[in-house]
Amino acid sequence: MSEFQIYHNPRCSKSRATLALLQEHGVEPEVIPYLEQPLSAAALKRLLKKLAVPASCLLYTSPSPRD
Repeated sequence: MSEFQIYHNPRCSKSRATLALLQEHGVEPEVIPYLEQPLSAAALKRLLKKLAVPASCLLYTSPSPRD
């Protein structure tokens, strides 16, 4: 198991770019395809505790088409 993990969405350009950047720098992270393997509530709580951020910081928000 790698020291690093990436919660990866291969359809997301930012996620693909992040993975490529890590690999270019010799980092082979454990890739977690979160859309296929959703995190349990307990795992999500552990991750939030490690990150020391509220859950709202993990949400992607984009302007609505009407804005």
